[in-house]
Order: sequence, then C-alpha cells, then structure tokens
Amino acid sequence: MTKLGIECENLEDPKSRWGVGQITLNLLEEYLKNPEWQREYRVYLYFKKHIPDDEILKNTIFIKRVLGFPSFNIFYHILMPLRAMMDGLDWMFFPAYMLPPLYLRKSIVMLTNDVYYEYKYGNLPFRYKLAYRLFTNWAAIRANKILAISEDSKKEIARLYKIKPERIFVAHLGVRLPFFAQGFEGRQTKGNYLLFVGQMFPRRHAKETILAFKKIALEFPDLKLIMVGKDKYPVALINSLIKDVNQGLGGERIIHYD
Repeated sequence: MTKLGIECENLEDPKSRWGVGQITLNLLEEYLKNPEWQREYRVYLYFKKHIPDDEILKNTIFIKRVLGFPSFNIFYHILMPLRAMMDGLDWMFFPAYMLPPLYLRKSIVMLTNDVYYEYKYGNLPFRYKLAYRLFTNWAAIRANKILAISEDSKKEIARLYKIKPERIFVAHLGVRLPFFAQGFEGRQTKGNYLLFVGQMFPRRHAKETILAFKKIALEFPDLKLIMVGKDKYPVALINSLIKDVNQGLGGERIIHYD
C-alpha cells in the first residue's frame, strides 16, 4: 500500500479555510468516497496544534499526527518534515506552495502564479514575502511534481519559475454546486455578459475593468459586467465606483456579488 502524506495546518482555523484549505478538505472528501483509493493509498495527515472538529477528520481511516508546536515555521520546516520522513511516506503533498528544505523524500507542491507576484510586487509583510521567495523557489527546484490549478496557470508557473512543463500537472478546480447555489435563487443573469471572478486589489485590475466597461457600454447596450469577489483594495472603492458608473449609464449594467 502506498503511503501518502498531506500537510493540513491550513485546515485548523475553519474561519479562514478558503483556497488551500478548501482544496485540501475536498481532496479528503473525495478519498473517502472512493473505496478503490482507500485500498491503494494510506493517508497521513499532519496538523500543527489540533485537529478541527469536522466530521470527515474524525474518520479513523486517516492516520493523524498533531505535532503540538505553536510556531508555524518550526512546525512547517522542521517538525513536520522530520515526522513525515520517520513515517516512511512514498509521497508528501504540500498544498501551501512551499517545500521545506529538510524534506528529502518524494514531494508534490501546489504552486500558483499569484504567489510569485505576491512576493515580488504585493503588499505582504516582509517575513511572508521572504518565506515565499525562498521556499516556493525551492519547491520549483526540488519538488518531484508541481500541481497547477489550470492550463494557463501551468504555463505561467513554468515561465516564472523556469520549471520544465513535464514536471507540472493540472488538477482543475471544481465547484460544489449545492453549496454555491444557496442564496443565489433568482440571481441568475441571462443574456450577454462579461464575467470577472476573483478578489479585487490593484494587481487584478478590477477598477480598470469597470472603467474599460464604461467606455464600451454604450456601443454594446445589451452587455452587462458581472463581478464576483471581495473588495480588497487598501481603501474600498468597488461598490462606489460601480454605483457611479451605473448612474452614468442609466441602469444596472454592472452587478457585483461578494
């Protein structure tokens, strides 16, 4: 039986369990649905301080390790890799973009082009920028496989991190329809529209997207702009800008959902 390990610190705070945490949890749910995978793979889960109270994580099919140290850096870069190597894993999956230099066995690391731009040009505190710069590039050099979330992201990661494309595989993001359908009854938009999805901050050019739409809106009177994502600008501006543009265009041509 193949031993697989997964770094699960990203699951410990349910309030911030988006992105990496949600991908990790969905992966575990899919594993539990598949008896064939369960016969082929034994899964080890590595937590920093505690195991969250999710029903899925109570399942005894998972071998759970709680390393009990509050410092993320000591957990991630020292305790977890040493414990994982002691467990004799065949593969270890690091979903949070960074590969610990102490981990010497086969590894899979998820990378996104966003992480590269965050440490190069973003507004993160210096210590986060430094960690991403060091350990995402280490992953690009040393990980056996790199996981990307789309074909476009794969191409960008290969270019930015100078990784051979054959080392990168793609697992497309999915949508849990019953979860995302809640509260959206009656919100469906028919007709022609442009769709913007993602957190909104300067590098994503949400503001410029709205202003560009304003320029073409009169030429395409049946076209709408649908924007989905939280306003993460240093000073929130999306809703006020949309209101002004819609007033100038004489109708609700731009629609925003958080």
